[in-house]
Amino acid sequence: MKFAKSSVAALLAPAVAGRFLEPAEGNNVQLYEDAEASEQFLIELSPDNTRWVTEEQKWELRRNGQNFIDITETQDLGASRIAARADVVFPAKVAHQDAIKPLFHNLSKTNLHDTLEEFTSFHTRYYKSEYGEQSSAWLLQQILDIISDTGASSVKAKTFPHRWQQSSIIATIPGNSNSTVVIGAHQDSINLWLPSILAAPGADDDGSGTVTILEAFRVFLTSEAVQNNALENTVEFHWYSAEEGGLLGSQAIFSDYERQGRDVKAMLQQDMTGYSQGTLDAGKPESVGVIVDYVDKKLTDFIKKVVTEYCDIPFVETKCGYACSDHASASKAGYPSAFVIESAFEDSDKHIHSTDDTLKYLSFDHMLQHAKLTLAFAYELGSTNFAKLKSGGAVDEL
Repeated sequence: MKFAKSSVAALLAPAVAGRFLEPAEGNNVQLYEDAEASEQFLIELSPDNTRWVTEEQKWELRRNGQNFIDITETQDLGASRIAARADVVFPAKVAHQDAIKPLFHNLSKTNLHDTLEEFTSFHTRYYKSEYGEQSSAWLLQQILDIISDTGASSVKAKTFPHRWQQSSIIATIPGNSNSTVVIGAHQDSINLWLPSILAAPGADDDGSGTVTILEAFRVFLTSEAVQNNALENTVEFHWYSAEEGGLLGSQAIFSDYERQGRDVKAMLQQDMTGYSQGTLDAGKPESVGVIVDYVDKKLTDFIKKVVTEYCDIPFVETKCGYACSDHASASKAGYPSAFVIESAFEDSDKHIHSTDDTLKYLSFDHMLQHAKLTLAFAYELGSTNFAKLKSGGAVDEL
């Protein structure tokens, strides 16, 4: 049911007045902003279906389970790469087990839990809020601390600012070529019933993906390949802002990469990595969900090989529809992209986008499997000679 604005305000007034307001929260408690109420955004619900909507209509679509890309400022994304989209060749099999598997002992469930516990302590990570700005600054500091603690002096991390408060973050591990492998997760969270007011701890969506790739990043930096600057390709870890608003942060980044002529060989999105109870309740084996619609098939096939070799659980093929996470921005820009999730889509976490998206529903053992996948993916493709593969030359395999 769609409430009138006055009805929503009346219903929420007691809840807002009756709870403790943190010092910085006053500016966040605002039911509707006049400018936002009338501002129009161009969204794409499928490749041939666009419409103009207001901010509130965005959230109504999301509440009804409809994904979309907000293309208001990125209508030409991918246009310059239509003729130049490379047919990337991926390895026929994984090749670095001896280097990767020992690193798994350094992955820590305690780190995953403690980092996520702190990350979810922000009232919300809504990208247009002060909390979103604060949580992004906190996350950047964790990344910088990891770089410092591991002594990986060649690795750099920086913000990618946006016109809204919360920045995206990019950590770059330089390789011996400018070809780039990207691993992403989105850092923002949202409560779809009035984002500016209600709590959105976002433990699974996508706090779980955020800390999963952060832990994989930490261990990856300790590898000899990184420490000795021996990677074949540049590897980047991205933490996107404003995924919930229509993939805004990732679109901004990949639009910038397109303008620069960046050579992105592969992009993997980790969005929701911690919930396995739905799978178990359905009587199914715990597994990694590998999305097979609106993704690059060859990259997805390679990811299946990574899961099979490096994870202790199998994969299950599943679908999530158009524009269901930030990999869609990379795809739209003409870069091969893929997406893995915690389970078959129908068994995934139903607590998201609410005050109940908390740690108590998550399995850190399951999250650890996604961290293994992330670490292996980064090492394998970071060490791949793509030019040699494309020319048909042999690659080193174990």
